[in-house]
Amino acid sequence: MKIAFIHNHQAFLPELNAYHRFFQSRNIQTCTVNPGQEEASGSDVLWYFMGFHFKPNRSKLIIHEYASASVPPYRKIKDLLKKKLVPRPHFRLFLNEYVRLQINIHDEVPFGYRDMGVSNEFFHPAMNVKKEFDFIYAGNLSAGRKLAELLKVFDDGALKNQSIVLLGKDVNGLNKTFGHCKNVFFRDAVPWEEVPGWLERARYAVNYIPDEEPFNAQTPTKFLEYAAMQMPIISTNYFWISEFQERYGGNYFLLKEDLSNMTWERINAFQFAFPNLESWRWEERIKDSGVLEFLLQAQSKKSY
Repeated sequence: MKIAFIHNHQAFLPELNAYHRFFQSRNIQTCTVNPGQEEASGSDVLWYFMGFHFKPNRSKLIIHEYASASVPPYRKIKDLLKKKLVPRPHFRLFLNEYVRLQINIHDEVPFGYRDMGVSNEFFHPAMNVKKEFDFIYAGNLSAGRKLAELLKVFDDGALKNQSIVLLGKDVNGLNKTFGHCKNVFFRDAVPWEEVPGWLERARYAVNYIPDEEPFNAQTPTKFLEYAAMQMPIISTNYFWISEFQERYGGNYFLLKEDLSNMTWERINAFQFAFPNLESWRWEERIKDSGVLEFLLQAQSKKSY
């Protein structure tokens, strides 16, 4: 069996490397191809990260993965189009039940849930190295994350004497807006295996998620990576984080909506604690999704 993951490289997909490791360790070949290169890959399984695609090949097993619900603007319309226009696959993977309900597809196609996970490389405490930054934010810098409000605290607010580094692709022009700040640093996105080294260079990690759909109901990968490395986490207070803390534990500095409690004194005095994330390793996440069982059964029956 050979699986082709179809990816347009417009989104950061940490799960992609995890899939390659998982399936190759089970003697299943994998490759990553651009849209339009599916047939040339010679694969038995075409695995799409949705998005859209409109050319089903019924001689192949088709998997659709929905790692998130659509984001603004027009997110409801986007989800409706995904439901109405996308051809039916043989199996669907959803991040969680919330995402499945947003896509709102009702048919007999089997499905599973594959929540975000953490690579083994993150499962060690941040080393006691010299800290170059007081805070680090790693991840999405798009306008939807509303990071300007956070950075104002470092510009002329309570943390104007502390430093923060933002690790990610600045598609929103934040560097231009806050380029005058000597304590705000922008670094481009790096390969996932370099992220732990960056996290070790900061005292605190920031999980900044707007308390609005779909962001507040979806798993933030960087939060899991921070927690696996036992970094003290400062986070906005929203639905997902509250549920996670209740179920898995840990103690995180939760920000007020107006960020009025984001002061150096309060953060340093806070008693942080860390959750047990063994069940969040990528190996466990993928096994629990049921996709491997589906593929092996379909292959044995040639039921596609």
